Amino acid sequence: MRFAIIVFPGSNCDRDCAHVLGEVLGQDVRFVFHKEPVLPPTDCVVLPGGFSYGDYLRAGAIARFSPILADVVRFAEAGGLVLGICNGFQVLLEAGLLPGAMLPNESGRFVCREVFLRVENADTALTRGCKAGQVLRIPVAHAEGRYHAPPETLDEMRRAGQVLFRYVDGRGRARDSANPNGAVDHIAGVMNRQGNCFGMMPHPERASERVLGSEDGRLLFESLIRTSRRG
Repeated sequence: MRFAIIVFPGSNCDRDCAHVLGEVLGQDVRFVFHKEPVLPPTDCVVLPGGFSYGDYLRAGAIARFSPILADVVRFAEAGGLVLGICNGFQVLLEAGLLPGAMLPNESGRFVCREVFLRVENADTALTRGCKAGQVLRIPVAHAEGRYHAPPETLDEMRRAGQVLFRYVDGRGRARDSANPNGAVDHIAGVMNRQGNCFGMMPHPERASERVLGSEDGRLLFESLIRTSRRG
């Protein structure tokens, strides 16, 4: 499977994603600089974590206007697979490819720790390697990770199965104490209505090898690969 990883000024998880996809999972990976006007031939675009443009104004706000984003939007609207991780999720929200918005953490502090996620929808290109209700252990690292959407949007998302992951405790219970940023409805990841564009705040690339303490994130990348092969 061909992956295009977008590199913005301030990206710092692009190499991590490339390592997992290329070295661990044996896929074809190419870096695409933010100033490029068009994507190379690809099956999936990954917008990695980091601090694009220093997170000035707000996270993802400037990256949304990078030259490459116009083609990422075109690719997504044509049905191409797109995954935004942490800062990449923020960029996709700013670009209008995903519903909702991101706010600063409720604590006002940068949060960096492992969290538990419950898989809410296991019938997507990103989650087919999981079971509905399965609890994954994956780290977060962000200062602006509090997902927000108005009540009417949340209702639509729930009905359409667009909520992918929720923050839970180790027993799979959605508790305030397990929510690292105060996200509404404990939401940690979502997708668009078409089911081809995904965003999540936790970092699956940091939980894809045994040496890192968890391989749960690998399930998500493997799901994308299997989806591409089926297609």
